[in-house]
Amino acid sequence: MDQLGNVSLKSFIEYLQIERNYSPYTIEHYHQDIKEFLLFLNEQAIEDETEAKYLDVRIYLTKLFEKKLARKSIARKISSLRSYYKFLLREKLVLENPFSLVSIPKIEKRLPEFFYEEEMQQLFNACETNTPIGQRNKALLELLYATGMRVGECSQIRLNDLDLFLSTVLVRGKGKKERYIPFGSFAHNSIELYIQKGRKELIEKHSSHDYLFVNYRGGALTARGIRKILNKMIDQSSLNGKIHPHMIRHSFATHLLANGADMRTVQELLGHAFLSSTQIYTHVTNEYLRKTYMSHHPRA
Repeated sequence: MDQLGNVSLKSFIEYLQIERNYSPYTIEHYHQDIKEFLLFLNEQAIEDETEAKYLDVRIYLTKLFEKKLARKSIARKISSLRSYYKFLLREKLVLENPFSLVSIPKIEKRLPEFFYEEEMQQLFNACETNTPIGQRNKALLELLYATGMRVGECSQIRLNDLDLFLSTVLVRGKGKKERYIPFGSFAHNSIELYIQKGRKELIEKHSSHDYLFVNYRGGALTARGIRKILNKMIDQSSLNGKIHPHMIRHSFATHLLANGADMRTVQELLGHAFLSSTQIYTHVTNEYLRKTYMSHHPRA
């Protein structure tokens, strides 16, 4: 990678962090996608990224398809690189965006996977609350299911973001957008127990900070750390099949809609910018209702 590439990429990453307020997880994907393209340019004897043309982009995309990458992965790489060159254009480092004419491959829309209410109960049953770690894990799971917030958002929650009197939490989402989300008595009780007991023990003898969730050393729990905890909790439960932590967010939305919540409210709670992002859950709830009917109606 040439020196310009290093400087430009560093500036772009700072832009994503400061101006766009993207999560470290998202930024890592951008960083990796751009580095791969810059290495490709070097292989093509193009030392300066500003010299990349539409034809070079087409050759790169051909190589991606030859690797048999999933359409979703290719679409993400195109989106990352289009944003990168749009930034370079804004900074007057390039005269045109070579990715502006590239169409993103159509992605088959998959219905979000979710846990049934009985499966969520199995997850809660797998939580023990006799230890500080157990109390933290229960509070973590309860809060995620009660609010539907993203794992990355959860890792940024601080003590003063919680209002235990009103049972609400202030969440900072994508693009620095803030939203208040209420939570119920189960989450309230678990969080209160964790703050009064588990968190105090975990943070004892360590430098003080106000992040809500902490690791076993007392430091702030990262998004990656939360994913590991959730994966371990899922493994320890009696659930089977392909499972990922984001399913808790999907479950939150699905169960709300299935029980009569209106679409706009769920959109607001999820922090979706567009209603179309929330509407996919209507298809899920229709299937959810069908399966519930078939399982419980005496003449189904």
